[in-house]
Amino acid sequence: MHNKAQAQLRWYHEISRPRWKSFFAAWIGYVLDGFDFVVITLVLTEISDEFHLSTVQAASLVSAAFITRWLGGAVLGALGDGYGRKLSMIVSILLYSLGTFACGLAWDYTSLFVARLAIGMGMAGEYSASATYAMESWPTRLRNRASGFLISGFSVGSVLAAQAYKWIVPTLGWRWMFYIGLVPIVVALWLRRALPEAPEWSERVKARAAKPNPFRPLFATTGRATANTVLVVVATVTLFAVFTPTGAGLVPVLSVLAGVSLIALAVQLGGRRGWLLYVSMIVTVFFAFLYTWPIQALLPTYLKSELGYSPGQVSDALFFAGFGTMVGCWLAGFVGDRIGTKKAYALTLLASLVFVFPVFAVKNNLLLLGGLLFVLQALSFGISGLLPRYIGGHFPTESRAAALGFTYNVGALGGAVAPVLGAHLASGMPLGRALAVLTFAGTILVVLLVGFDVPARLNRLTDPDGIRDHLAAELPDLSDAPLPVGNSCSPGD
Repeated sequence: MHNKAQAQLRWYHEISRPRWKSFFAAWIGYVLDGFDFVVITLVLTEISDEFHLSTVQAASLVSAAFITRWLGGAVLGALGDGYGRKLSMIVSILLYSLGTFACGLAWDYTSLFVARLAIGMGMAGEYSASATYAMESWPTRLRNRASGFLISGFSVGSVLAAQAYKWIVPTLGWRWMFYIGLVPIVVALWLRRALPEAPEWSERVKARAAKPNPFRPLFATTGRATANTVLVVVATVTLFAVFTPTGAGLVPVLSVLAGVSLIALAVQLGGRRGWLLYVSMIVTVFFAFLYTWPIQALLPTYLKSELGYSPGQVSDALFFAGFGTMVGCWLAGFVGDRIGTKKAYALTLLASLVFVFPVFAVKNNLLLLGGLLFVLQALSFGISGLLPRYIGGHFPTESRAAALGFTYNVGALGGAVAPVLGAHLASGMPLGRALAVLTFAGTILVVLLVGFDVPARLNRLTDPDGIRDHLAAELPDLSDAPLPVGNSCSPGD
């Protein structure tokens, strides 16, 4: 009877008004994410002119936010696992606001780069905390929708940034784009002050005396603690060198060193049963960023430098792209709940391949270009609205935020590589062709990884009895149960 009555309800009536308000508070964080990212891509040319930057230096400002994301995702995710999704959301957005304000005050390349590092940490915490909060607050059958709707906030932020750029930069200058970004941050903090905690986290973790500690495997002994502290420092320093002129001439060696350090941490966090899952999830997310972020990062530069578009025309094109991504996120949520997360992800990406090269074949027709960008971003970037649902389902509640935050944000280094790789490829071919090649190749790889369920298949090699989807099961009353020992996919198992 319960299931029949639930089926007769319209889906949005299954979400109470307080939960909708809570969802909106989380969604605002993603609006900020989209606003900030598009702002830095929009004003790259203005910043480059003022600070006399090369193309690679300018692209590294986009990459900077990704360098510290892995650390922010892990630390703030662990905070969310141990002390609640709400606290992690608030700390993340405070860190985010400090970085945004500092961008507006930057006096040279280095100061702006450091501000972007702070934004990267806050951005990472926002992703893991808000995504787990939203999904754990919604009914099981609607969690793809929760994921897709939440990530659509990024697109709304990108559209707002494009429109603000058109009106603000010509009159007030690029710094004011960061100053006005503080307004929604204040709104988000105000909304989050009285949030209820995510029900699933409260049910499984809150009442327990022993809080989850995803980092326990890293500090089990004095020797291991010392070694892992060195790994964290090495990863951070080498990534900084890779994405700045500091590492010129040593980028291949430094990249390998950073990758080995991060994989070593992932193996320890995943433990004997979950290490293959951690590593394969990082690889999947890396390629997901590699196919989406060349266009996200360098589309404004392409439109201005190769097509000669005015600021107003660039804003119009980005409006089509951003609105398409937003619609794609909504569509992804419905399709994912209907046919399953992995199937929806792979099939939609396959359809997007038809539109990749036509987007960069259009030269002098803004309306046609806008229409193609709308469809491409809806099918390509929009489907990434399911990433939180896809990743989160592989991990239990007790470690979900830290695991999602770490694997997603280490993989997000693909977003740091993408604009720099695009800029380097553009030295040997037109920028538009370079962006098309990167997008097409990355999309095919993600279709194979997700469509064939590679992370879960690899995980079954080390944990054959592991739960297939932790977010698919109805939440039982586990408030009095002990913390799991030897749980599939739990860190340090």
